Amino acid sequence: MSTDEAATDGTHGGERRGTRAAEENPYDLHGLALEGWLERKFVMADEPVTLHAHDQPVLFSLRKPQNADLLISEEDYVKDERLPYWADLWPAARLLATTALEANGAGRSLLELGCGLGLPTTAAVRAGFAVTATDYYEDSLHMTRFNSWRVNGIEPSARMVDWRTLPEDLGKFDIVMAADVLYERPYGTLVAAAIAATLKPDGEAWIADPGRSGLDVFLEQAAVHGLEVVSREEFPYTEGERIKQTIRRFRLRLL
Repeated sequence: MSTDEAATDGTHGGERRGTRAAEENPYDLHGLALEGWLERKFVMADEPVTLHAHDQPVLFSLRKPQNADLLISEEDYVKDERLPYWADLWPAARLLATTALEANGAGRSLLELGCGLGLPTTAAVRAGFAVTATDYYEDSLHMTRFNSWRVNGIEPSARMVDWRTLPEDLGKFDIVMAADVLYERPYGTLVAAAIAATLKPDGEAWIADPGRSGLDVFLEQAAVHGLEVVSREEFPYTEGERIKQTIRRFRLRLL
C-alpha cells in the first residue's frame, strides 16, 4: 500500500485522513455534504447520548472522531500547548446540555465558549435559542455544525474564537455557557473576561466544571470582572468503574 493510500483508507483508528478534505472549504458545506467532508478527514464513530430534561429521557446521536488521541499535533502543542480536547465528549458537557434543554430559548441568543463536539450547542438549538458556537479548533466548529444539523435539522452560527483576542463584532448574548474549559489555570482569567465581554446586562452565564485547575482562578476573576455567582450546585456523575466526578454548575450575572 502506498503512503497516499494509507492516508485515505481509514486504517489508522481516528487519525486524520488524506488531502482531499483539505482541498474543500468546509464553511461552504452543509448537511450530508459536510458529513462527507468530515468522513474524508476523520475515521468517525457514533456517540449515543441520553439526557434527562424535565425528568424525561431525550436521546441524541452525535458523530465524533473515533480516537481523539490520534489527533494530537506536535505542531499545535509546541505553538500554544493545544490538545484536541474537543474530540471527546466530557461529562460536564452532558450536564450543560441538560441545562440548555430545560431552558426556554425562544427569542433569546446564546453563546457557547469551547463547543467541542457540540452537545450543549445542539441541545440549545433544540430548546429554541439562536446559538453561536465558538472554539479554538476549526474542526470542532464543523463537527458541531453537523451534529446540530443531524439532530435538529438546523445549524448554529459558528466562529473561530481565541479567548485572548475576542472578535470585536462577536456581540452580546442572553446566555453565555461553557463546559469543562478551565483545565489550565490561565483559562480561568480568560473565560471570566470573555463572559464579561459578551454577556448582556440582564443575561446569565452557565459554567459546568468537574473541578479543573482553573476553577478557583475563574471564580476569583469573575468577581474582578463584575460577575456575581448567583447559584452553585453539585451533581455526581458515574460512568462505569472508571469515571466518577462531581460536576459543579455555576450561574453568574453581571453586577
